[in-house]
Amino acid sequence: MLIPQKSHMTPTKSYELNRVVEAGTDAQSSAIAASLSKLQNRRTRVSVIVVVWNARKYVLECLESLREHCQDVYAEVIVVDNCSTDGTPEMVEDFFPEFKLIRNSENYGFAKANNIGIVASSGDIICLVNSDVEFVDDCISPMLDYLSTNPSVAMVGPKMILPTGIIGRSTMRFPTIWNSLCRAVGLDILFRKSRFFGGFLMSDFDHGTTSSVEVLVGWFVVVRRAAIERVGLLDPQFFMYGEDVDWCYRFHQAGEHLVFFSDAAAIHCCGASSSNAPVRFYLEMYRANLRLWRKHRGWLGAAVFGVILAIHQSIRIFGWAVAYVFRPSQRSSISMKVKRSVAILRWLVTYVTGTCGGIL
Repeated sequence: MLIPQKSHMTPTKSYELNRVVEAGTDAQSSAIAASLSKLQNRRTRVSVIVVVWNARKYVLECLESLREHCQDVYAEVIVVDNCSTDGTPEMVEDFFPEFKLIRNSENYGFAKANNIGIVASSGDIICLVNSDVEFVDDCISPMLDYLSTNPSVAMVGPKMILPTGIIGRSTMRFPTIWNSLCRAVGLDILFRKSRFFGGFLMSDFDHGTTSSVEVLVGWFVVVRRAAIERVGLLDPQFFMYGEDVDWCYRFHQAGEHLVFFSDAAAIHCCGASSSNAPVRFYLEMYRANLRLWRKHRGWLGAAVFGVILAIHQSIRIFGWAVAYVFRPSQRSSISMKVKRSVAILRWLVTYVTGTCGGIL
């Protein structure tokens, strides 16, 4: 539980503030309440950690908007650069000298780089923010207020707004054989409002209500340092993708509560770094998923997931092949999606062959 510090207000200032609140308009009262909230948040030391890799434009927009809207909230911002080659770390040094920059000698991946930032931070509250997030207001303070009034909650995540203006996916369920199969054959698309067929991507969740969830997608999470000390850091075995599901699973195992917070939002451009190598990162995503099954479900679970994944990608290849014939204007993007699915199937064959060879 956070322990509030003693107020530094003089008695006169406190009296004047109370008098204004009592006599002022609703708008004035709201403004004063917001100021008090920021004062309380400043007493809680907040560390914002942003991992970056070759996404200079998005990083600039992220850090500029963070500084513009949340400067009164955070105590420190730590930017962890995964050996970018596009001038991103130099830009951070030039435009954001007040932020702490950590330059890794190689690309350590998302999980390990975040761990480096967490270890270097000093906040009671840790905000892990993707480099392609854009702040449109102070969305951190409402989440801090929620944590302060809900001491049993260890982690919260805000609503994701995509650049198109629609609501993105901020939550997931833990993967099971059933919800993975629903996803593979498209039942989660056919029955979007059904929890039974909703799949692990939670197509049935409307993101309109603050609610306890199994998984908070790692694009933007706010978590207590004390909870991290109990659960442990992110698993660096997950280079990119899967680390959020694994972390949330371990939080649940430790009895910690995770909440999707619908009253705060930010824009997420999605895939700023992965767009540099779409096939590679698509493959990395499914490698991470298989690693997740292997870690928490053993060899048998991983084998079942491999079969479901093969079904998933085979159906997608067939579907995109049909679309290629009837959507000539989209053939470039369709070809890329077919190439990604073919890469997954080839990797699966190699993985199974290598695994069986090692066993035999």
